[in-house]
Amino acid sequence: MSSNSQKLLALLQRPLEPTFYPKDDGKTLIDLPDNYLTERYRPIGANLQTRFSNDADTRIPVRRVATPDIAFAEAIPRRGGFSLFVDKHRKIAGDLIALFLRQPDVDTLMAVGSYARDRLNPMLFQYALSVAIQNRPDTKDVNIPSLLQLFPDSFVDPTTFPRAREEGSVVQQSDRMVVNIEMNFTASDREEEQRLAFFREDIGVNLHHWHWHLVYPGDGPDSVVRKDRRGELFYYMHQQLIARYNVERFCARLSRVRPLSNLRVAIPEGYFPKIIRSVNNRAFPPRPQNQILGSVNRVDDDVIFTVTDLENWEKRISDSIDAGFVMGTNGQRVPLTEENGTDILGNLMEPSSLSINRQYYGSYHGNLHNIIAYSHDPEGRFLEGYGVVGEFQTAMRDPTFYRLHAQVDNMFHRHKNTLQPYPANQLNYNGIQIQSLGVQLNRANAPANILLTYWQRSQIDLATGMDFGPQGNVFAAFTHLQHAPFTFRLTVNNSGARRRGTCRIFIGPKTDERNIALTYQEQRILMIELDKFNVTLNPGSNSIVRRSEQSSVTIPYERTFRSAAPSNQPGTEVYRFCNCGWPSHLLIPKGSPEGMPFDLFAMISDYTADTVNQEFDENVDCNDSHSFCGLRDRLYPDRRAMGYPFDRRAPNAIRTLQDFARPNSNMALTNVQIRFTNSVIART
Repeated sequence: MSSNSQKLLALLQRPLEPTFYPKDDGKTLIDLPDNYLTERYRPIGANLQTRFSNDADTRIPVRRVATPDIAFAEAIPRRGGFSLFVDKHRKIAGDLIALFLRQPDVDTLMAVGSYARDRLNPMLFQYALSVAIQNRPDTKDVNIPSLLQLFPDSFVDPTTFPRAREEGSVVQQSDRMVVNIEMNFTASDREEEQRLAFFREDIGVNLHHWHWHLVYPGDGPDSVVRKDRRGELFYYMHQQLIARYNVERFCARLSRVRPLSNLRVAIPEGYFPKIIRSVNNRAFPPRPQNQILGSVNRVDDDVIFTVTDLENWEKRISDSIDAGFVMGTNGQRVPLTEENGTDILGNLMEPSSLSINRQYYGSYHGNLHNIIAYSHDPEGRFLEGYGVVGEFQTAMRDPTFYRLHAQVDNMFHRHKNTLQPYPANQLNYNGIQIQSLGVQLNRANAPANILLTYWQRSQIDLATGMDFGPQGNVFAAFTHLQHAPFTFRLTVNNSGARRRGTCRIFIGPKTDERNIALTYQEQRILMIELDKFNVTLNPGSNSIVRRSEQSSVTIPYERTFRSAAPSNQPGTEVYRFCNCGWPSHLLIPKGSPEGMPFDLFAMISDYTADTVNQEFDENVDCNDSHSFCGLRDRLYPDRRAMGYPFDRRAPNAIRTLQDFARPNSNMALTNVQIRFTNSVIART
């Protein structure tokens, strides 16, 4: 008998192949009732059963149930685009999630899913079923496949696929060679923004963005959307993303990204993505340099708004932030407090179904994406789809994504600047003193406080994503940034009784792209969270050792690039949130060949003020990447504001990071360098 995991994973494999087509290299077959076949295949159903049923090791019979009403979801063309920035698409996705959640058991879910799979847009189906699987108590053991394994065309240079198909079709498995995925295939080095292509087009970072929005959907049943501090997590994950991007720009001797604050000025940055959508084999359209943004009137998708609409929504949000409250649907004033203001604004600006007043505040963040995504064909005159900014898994490739989110980030900073600086008693931890702080590579005789980055060549299996393609494995090699593993070491003195604390570690640049020292106000919004973990402090001296791979921000390579084949799935581990997290290979910035200077900051905060009164073990289940992804079905494991202590302005007298840390014995700073070596090392 097939397990729940085997059944549902069979539905999630090779999304463009018919459901009855053999899965898992021909080892698994889904037996469909005749009336579940589409009109194309129903007349030849008997022949299909005979043709494909002989070699399967595992047969999954599908229960015959009343055919579900999925007409509402067929409004999205099966061979068209599916964008969660489009209100119509997001509403349909939410209703489809609800349909999957309503099924009384896994066998009925399998039946409804089997019927819907070959009739609906593949990306819509994969998204809705994945969200439902994550949120059903009877499917928590199912490891959602990586989108890379389902739609590799969203992440990989399309010239790779003909070579991979040839290798997989002509050469036997034992003799197949690895196909190379070229770096920097979207522009030449004459385009200065291409210096950041390694970050923007990184497979892992784009998978992270997709999976975060899978864990935190914007629409659907309230039980699916209403997760603890969801709006604040939307703010913090993207704030840290912009901080990391700006720091990488400094490393490349480029200035900070300019917020998209004026929608009536041409966008100087062009982007030619050179990737395709496998559902219709059409390329994502490019955007030339100096593109003018205009009102969008895409009637078929119900994406209709003007530049003035966006400007009005921005003004209403800004005015509400300045006033300290937002307007509810009944005209009530809802205060933007220090406890919940960021959370309210996150849900309002995204917007999610939790927006406090969607009619008044509109779809600010969503339609900023759309005005860029449709800028090349705003009225649909040329029948072009949206650009890469229109989908979660491709949006981060485009330089304007960061301008867009820098603007959204500034709206959150506007709110944060209305809050008073943290008083001393919210920063100090009396009796706790960090006596030393350092970091060192995990190798003998490594010099202190010098971190190393380099290029690494890794492999992924493209075969699971090549529909109607070769059986077995077809590996492709790609090159990405990597760092040498390192360890933090702290010596902490506790002059009181045994107690607990939260260790918070950040890194931030000392200077900008022109080597000019940053002020505290500039530096604090560029501080990158590296780790956060609980410590127990005994009386006297305490030695704290923490390895880079234990970071609360990241997930390891193996979970970012996991396989979709049932034979490769773990049988007992719970993976519901486990694939949400920043990719470990981008934990630290690239640095520079000569060694870029950074401030390493550590703080031990008072656990009694941090705790939400729930214990969790970061070494079990999926708790190890909670900084950006939270904990499944539980409270966010830190009562403090996300980004604390750098999320608020400091008193005017604080001019530098040293000024901020000096009065607090529970804080420490250390100078570190990050040195980049321009060499490629194969993953072992």
